[in-house]
Amino acid sequence: MSEGEQVVFGRPDGVQGSFEAESRRSDGARPQPRPTAPDPVLTEAFSRPAGTTETLQRDPYAGPIEPEEPEPAQDPWRDTESAAALGEPGLTPPPKPVPQPDPDKLGVRDVLFGRRVSVRALVVLGIVALVIGLLGGAIGRITGTTLEKLTDSRATLPVDDSKVTDQGAIADVVSKVSSSVVTIEVTTRNSGETGSGSVIDAERGYILTNNHVVATAASNKDAKTEVTFWNGSRSPAQVVGTDPFTDLAVIKVGVNGLQQITKGSSQELVPGQQLVAIGSPLGLRRTVTSGVVSATHRPVQEPADGPNPPATFEAVQTDATINPGNSGGPLLDLKGRLIGINTLARLSPVGGMSGLNFAIASDVAWPIAQSLIRGDKIVHADLGINGREVSNEAASGVRVENVKKDAAGDKAGIREGDVITKVGDHEVAEIADVVVAIRATGVGKQTTVTVARDGRQVPITVTPEPLS
Repeated sequence: MSEGEQVVFGRPDGVQGSFEAESRRSDGARPQPRPTAPDPVLTEAFSRPAGTTETLQRDPYAGPIEPEEPEPAQDPWRDTESAAALGEPGLTPPPKPVPQPDPDKLGVRDVLFGRRVSVRALVVLGIVALVIGLLGGAIGRITGTTLEKLTDSRATLPVDDSKVTDQGAIADVVSKVSSSVVTIEVTTRNSGETGSGSVIDAERGYILTNNHVVATAASNKDAKTEVTFWNGSRSPAQVVGTDPFTDLAVIKVGVNGLQQITKGSSQELVPGQQLVAIGSPLGLRRTVTSGVVSATHRPVQEPADGPNPPATFEAVQTDATINPGNSGGPLLDLKGRLIGINTLARLSPVGGMSGLNFAIASDVAWPIAQSLIRGDKIVHADLGINGREVSNEAASGVRVENVKKDAAGDKAGIREGDVITKVGDHEVAEIADVVVAIRATGVGKQTTVTVARDGRQVPITVTPEPLS
């Protein structure tokens, strides 16, 4: 045993042998503990009563020591119908009230056997009941007949044929205008062009179309121009006149019985109005597309086409599909009126159609067509400037890149580097805006052109001159 264990578990100093007491009985057995006398208080509380020998344990199967008293037949605290009162609760609920007949009201027995109602009153009541029954029967018959008509599968509803057609509004437009629309084909030995047109003078055979459709025929005497009508008949045609600056042209056919298209006003159009385009896209004659007015009074400039200058015009923008071959064809409202000449489709930057299509506004095209028919020279107002769109912190508008010497703009004091921001009260964003606004002003009529120059807005009075 270690020294530490000796200290913890060893005998105290001076103790020898075990810890058990050495006192033993004479027989060698160990002494037994002796119980002490019980406490008198506990003895009195838990001992048997004096003179009894019965044990404290009770037979679990023995009956009750004292008979249970039966519960009262009527417990006022458990009787839900017991009336609330002070003192002793009632053992019997109060009797329920028995309804008594109203002495002021007559029962059937009184009426029939008591003779308390006169015979005349009974007759009147009978007549009233009969009338009510007859009236109810009539109403039921009428209602039943009406419901039968409403639910009868053989019933038909009247239709106002003057307002609703089976084909629809667009089909009505096409049936009304189709004979006024033609396909135009210009062919040479090496090439061919296809477009569309509209008959604008049935008596004299004049047809309105785009300049770029018949430009080859106008400049090449060997070119052949032919018109195909809606019914498939063909006729040769000749070019009457062209206006490359607005991409308009008029041709003529010698055919009788033509149907003339009706002119509409492009000024009355509103965005969202439904439109119909008819023409020969990609050579597919009698093709109809439809859409809505996307925008009005939209200035548009076409790219330059060969010797022709860039055509600029006020356009009606639409999402009605326009493809090559639709050019020159009519854009119509739902009354079949010509409101535009289909001219241009802007392609998506990634290729394909973008849904941005443009038609020359009829209010611009029609007067020019009439001038071409009369043989008048087409005159457009011009400033003799050119520019490109610009937008920066200094200014937003059209930056003037060149000014033709002695032209209207040069005489008015417009300089290269000026940024045109307004023509009159109209803000401009591209050169087409400036060109269309000046043409609308007219030759010889003054207007104000506002330019941004050296950080200032400078108004300049200009007088447009004829385009040369």
